[in-house]
Amino acid sequence: MLRLRPYPGLTIASLIAFAILCALGFWQLDRLEWKLGLIETVNRNLAAPPLTLDEALRSPPDAVQYRRVRLTGRFDHAKEAYVFVSSSGGEGLYHVLTPFITDGRVLLVDRGAVPETRLDPATRAQGNVAGAVALTGVWRLLEPPGMFTPAPDPPRRIWYARDVPAIAAALGVRLAAPVLIEADATPNPGGLPLGGQTVVSFRNQHLGYAITWFGFAACLVGVWLAYHISKGRLAWGRG
Repeated sequence: MLRLRPYPGLTIASLIAFAILCALGFWQLDRLEWKLGLIETVNRNLAAPPLTLDEALRSPPDAVQYRRVRLTGRFDHAKEAYVFVSSSGGEGLYHVLTPFITDGRVLLVDRGAVPETRLDPATRAQGNVAGAVALTGVWRLLEPPGMFTPAPDPPRRIWYARDVPAIAAALGVRLAAPVLIEADATPNPGGLPLGGQTVVSFRNQHLGYAITWFGFAACLVGVWLAYHISKGRLAWGRG
């Protein structure tokens, strides 16, 4: 026969903690489902045929995210802006963001990355082609910068996040859509900027986090049982 005399305060606190730990575990499972759906959508959109600008503008924003678009027009190289990033090797790089004019409409294009030593357009003038060009890029609707993002340096046109609305306002351009087109890896004359910078890998550790939270919940139950057994509050015996 089971004899149980739980400590009321400890048991209530343990139940609350158990509920919180389980809730965190189920939340991570929800996040896992969302992340898998995101990965599937991104892979499907990247594999789809490129859209025209008109098709992209007519589509719902979520449906165009990570879709490739094909554009013909010209760059306004006099209005370059730069976004500082760290490469996988720890070196500082700058993404070159340039207004692109197509059929009287303007989009902001991330042409790719350059090292700090080639930030000055004069050092890579060969890559700043004048006149009509055709490009294919990835349509990105970006999150706003976080609260810890360093403040930009507008006089030098340097930002630390790809804050499309703020950059466009600083450059004095009115965009056809508040998006960034990430140019593909088609080489630019002279090799710079280096395109194809779209990141398509997503960190996905939600299952591990869920297992951790559920593990903590199981440990809490084990500690509660062990403590009550040690105090003689939980025992089995004859009736």
